Amino acid sequence: MALPAIIFLIIFNYLPMFGVVLAFKQYNYTDGIFASPWSGFENFKFLFATSDAWNITRNTLLYNALFIVLGLILSVALAIVFNEIKSRFMSRMYQVLTIMPYFLSWVVAGFIFYAFLNVDKGYLNSLLQSLGFDPIAWYSETKYWPYILVFAHLWKSIGYTSVIYLASIMSISSEYYEAAVIDGASKWKQIWHITIPALKPMMIILTILAIGKIFYADFGLFFQVPRDSGQLYEVTQVIDTYVYNGLKTLGNIGMSAAANFYQSIIGFVLVLVSNLVVRKIDKEQALF
Repeated sequence: MALPAIIFLIIFNYLPMFGVVLAFKQYNYTDGIFASPWSGFENFKFLFATSDAWNITRNTLLYNALFIVLGLILSVALAIVFNEIKSRFMSRMYQVLTIMPYFLSWVVAGFIFYAFLNVDKGYLNSLLQSLGFDPIAWYSETKYWPYILVFAHLWKSIGYTSVIYLASIMSISSEYYEAAVIDGASKWKQIWHITIPALKPMMIILTILAIGKIFYADFGLFFQVPRDSGQLYEVTQVIDTYVYNGLKTLGNIGMSAAANFYQSIIGFVLVLVSNLVVRKIDKEQALF
């Protein structure tokens, strides 16, 4: 019965791994993948030999670190709030409203943000002008974008992850809460001593998986929402968009493969390290 899944895994997960050889080749379309000449580590110099290397690495790491920390806190908090709402109808309605952005593509989300941030006819500038303030050129002012990008990511993702945590909360036996009530525990103490410890394994697993992708940026977020504005590259350019723009300009497939290989290796190492740290703290909570 597992044969179709194994075949799917081999075709789509293991066979593409041979493409990593492109990272060490000077690829040309005439010779193909294996006949193209070797280039050693020349393709990796694209990432590290430019003045942008530090900038895109910093942006990728810091944004993802913020997404992991804030996403974890807000998703757990939102799941607990949903669980505490007594009206089942209202709880379901709030869940639907918060999870809906997750199903929007970043292309659509980019236009929604553009409707708010457009310099001439955007809702925010219209509001600022009605209050007597000058309009803001959102797509050329870098100082606002770290906040906008973090908000956009959380707006789109926390509804989905909160449902995962809510499912874990629903699986907690009600006997624990009944015993806590008999002992006189307040609602806050029930959350702190029962709900959050029960969520701890799920929080650790999702965090380790997120750390494994900390070198991967959400391409749609960083490309569509700032509309690839060159004036914002200092705070919006990440490894993925940098590689895309480089590939679009230079057409260098070997460079793109090198960047992807670099991201995969770092992500793999980070998963091992984070799991090792968790194992040192609490062996039972480690992923493997």
